[in-house]
Amino acid sequence: MNRNSVLRRPFKFKYFNATLYLIAVNVLIFALQYIWPLLTYLLALNPGAVASGWVWQLFTYMFAHANLTHLIVNMLGLYFFGRPVEHSLGSYEFLLYYLGSGLFAGIASFAIYLLSGAWNTYLLGASGAIFSLLLAFAVLYPRAMVYVYGIIPLRAPVMVIGYTLIEIFSSFLGAASSVAHLTHLAGFVAGAAYFPIRLGVNPLKRLSDR
Repeated sequence: MNRNSVLRRPFKFKYFNATLYLIAVNVLIFALQYIWPLLTYLLALNPGAVASGWVWQLFTYMFAHANLTHLIVNMLGLYFFGRPVEHSLGSYEFLLYYLGSGLFAGIASFAIYLLSGAWNTYLLGASGAIFSLLLAFAVLYPRAMVYVYGIIPLRAPVMVIGYTLIEIFSSFLGAASSVAHLTHLAGFVAGAAYFPIRLGVNPLKRLSDR
């Protein structure tokens, strides 16, 4: 694909701590959810609402969170993996990657909920986009060592493979959990497609780099 095509046209590299701005937006929206609980139902992805025209939920769901623990876990992931990815890609490319992956995960989740008849499901949280960041970090820093739970040392690609397998098995086993495993997998898929389509990078080749 020609680098001058619309899909490959690069942004001018600029770094302005977009990760911190995203975290601030998530925290602000969580505070507003606490003040005005109805906001959660306006932002969270509900298949019935989206089908009725509330299409913004395909995007806004990633900024709403169920509780403080949910928010903290996702924001820690955004901070620790988002900052190095943003440093490597630049802030504009990072925002396109993060928000685009989150939107793709929302659309994929909506389609899955429709097919499964889960009309009353409410999906919220940044985890789909966060999982895409895990993949991006491993692709950009394949030799980096990550300490899972601050204890278990793993190479970044091994971490991604491990999380992918966990999400696949959890989805097929129908684990009784509020975690949207298929949304997480959709985040991985979005990231895996973004690198070759937008950046001309083979993620599998990068992940296998020793």
